[in-house]
This record gives sequence, C-alpha cells and structure tokens, in this order.
Amino acid sequence: MKKIILALVAAGSIILVKSQTIESSSHSTTGYIKNDGTIENSSHSTSGYIKSDGTIENSSHSTIGYIKSDGTIENSSHSTVGYVKTDGTIENSSHSTIGYIKDSGTVENSSHSIIGYANGVKREWAAVTYFFFRFN
Repeated sequence: MKKIILALVAAGSIILVKSQTIESSSHSTTGYIKNDGTIENSSHSTSGYIKSDGTIENSSHSTIGYIKSDGTIENSSHSTVGYVKTDGTIENSSHSTIGYIKDSGTVENSSHSIIGYANGVKREWAAVTYFFFRFN
C-alpha cells in the first residue's frame, strides 16, 4: 500500500511541474512555461513568474505587471499596455491589433506572419511572453 501511495505522489509531482515549450518561428526552443506559472529560458533558468492572481513577476519576484480577468494586461503602475481578446487577438493599449494567438498555439504578428508557437499555453500567458514583457 505504501508503494502505491508513493507512486501516486511521484506521478502527481511530475504532473505539477510539467511545462509547455515556447518556440520561435523556426521551432527552436526559446523557453518554457510551467503549469504553476514559472517562466524559464531555454536553459531552464527561471526568468519570471505568472501568479494565480494574475501578478507578473521578474526572476527577483518584483512585480512587473498584471493580467486582469477580462484579458487586460497592465504594467506595474496599473497602466494598460494591452488586451488579450477571447478570439486570440492581441491589441496594444490603443486597441490596435499587434498579433494573434491561434487555438493551435501558433503565435502571429499583426501581418499574420508566424513568430512562434506556444501550444498548450494559456493565451494570456503566451501574450505576456511574446508581446508585452521579455523574459530572456
């Protein structure tokens, strides 16, 4: 019985740390976003965090922005820097379209050229990493 419980705990731990790959348009890995919101660069060094309450932090845990429940993206001063629409359209603070995140995870610029892939990543998280804040 102890072995079964240990195996279940180990399997659960693996699921919790699972991450999704962030890729460039050429499919080279540029980073990872773990299910807990930890953002890593391609060498698996932590670059930042997206907290469950929408707070965006850099690697030193300083707040650099916020994701609001309506898809609004704000900087650390609570000024709006952009929007993530439910259809995947990404807009800047002036409501001009700056990109798209497709259901497939394909990330496009405003001209519909592919700039990357974020399959399995929440749209807001992908928008933060590709369009609003740099985590290198």
